[in-house]
Amino acid sequence: MRAKLLTTICVLAVGFGSAASSSAAEETNPLEVTADVLLVRPACFVATVVGSAAFVVALPAALLSKSVKKTANALVVKPAKATFTRPVGDMEDLMD
Repeated sequence: MRAKLLTTICVLAVGFGSAASSSAAEETNPLEVTADVLLVRPACFVATVVGSAAFVVALPAALLSKSVKKTANALVVKPAKATFTRPVGDMEDLMD
């Protein structure tokens, strides 16, 4: 009985913790969400794939100039974050 109570409390704590953060988000424009899903995300995904290929090509020069992190961030990490971790409809993060 004690284990069930502890499990229930943990599940409720996790559930309420995530509900508070999601309800705090401001509303987005449906047009922005649609444009993001249909146009911007696929373009960001293509940029991630092309950037990954460019990174492989640029890797020898980046190794010689000791700028692998900077090159990887510009060509792979930023497009990947814009594709996979940015909230849907949030176009402000694309400007960074």
